[in-house]
Amino acid sequence: MFMRIDKLQAALPEPKAPNPNAAAALQELLGGKYGEMSTLGNYMFQSFNFRNKTKLRPFYSLVSSIFTEELGHVELVSNGIAMLNNGPGDPTEDVDVSKTPFADMQDVRSTASFFSAGGGALPVNSNSMSWNVDMVTTTGNLIIDLLHNFHLECGARLHKLRVYETLKEPTGREVCGYLLVRGSVHAHAYALALKKITGVEIEKMLPTPNIPLANIPECQKYLDEGSHRRLYRFGSPDYAEAAGIWSNDEAALPDDPPGSLEIVEGPPEGGKMAELLGNYAAFAPDYAPEEIFEVANKLYKKSR
Repeated sequence: MFMRIDKLQAALPEPKAPNPNAAAALQELLGGKYGEMSTLGNYMFQSFNFRNKTKLRPFYSLVSSIFTEELGHVELVSNGIAMLNNGPGDPTEDVDVSKTPFADMQDVRSTASFFSAGGGALPVNSNSMSWNVDMVTTTGNLIIDLLHNFHLECGARLHKLRVYETLKEPTGREVCGYLLVRGSVHAHAYALALKKITGVEIEKMLPTPNIPLANIPECQKYLDEGSHRRLYRFGSPDYAEAAGIWSNDEAALPDDPPGSLEIVEGPPEGGKMAELLGNYAAFAPDYAPEEIFEVANKLYKKSR
């Protein structure tokens, strides 16, 4: 089972203006081949299908812990996309829908996000092509799965860098900066797991691709706080055995700030959820929004 916390894993700055094309680029980090839906799907089903959980507990705990974090990564990217998409058209209450208040959306690269999801995130890539189950690998062979996961994280870091290099606005760049650091952690973790089993020092290939995180301003605060050395358990009493792989006197990668690897019992400090406002023309319900707000306020007071 899972515990959900009403926060994002990282604080995202509010966009100064809607930028649907930037949101479309960020979709690659959600529904692309190496996006967060892929990392989530791979580790989730690998943990569900894991053989010999008791005898191979450290490896099961590692995959399970990273899978849990990936749920939050999907949430983080989705919030970034929704924040960047938020606000096209005329936000006034009495907008005239016959006056094409969303005419600007014709020039947006991924209009499907507006037509299908009202400007929210969808499990698609930057060209609105659907993410699919073919991107999930779960072989039942621990070494093959770990090697696949290492490749997946390295590919994901490369794609995050490419998306980062296309973005100018702070919201998307912050998403990329955080995920580049955390992707480095996961690639390192799978490399160490493979070394424990096979003796092959795959971590010497890291960072693969060679991405010096210190050169990326949005990564700096996460490096300063030691995020590159941390694996989170999100407050669960379970999965402590991953420390046999991730900590156990292992150290940070040479290009990152020095220090020993550690397991953190709770979640990262994170940041607040985005507060997205509805748009009268696009989200008009049967009841007036004010009436729905009033009902929700009464329910909220009754729950306290």
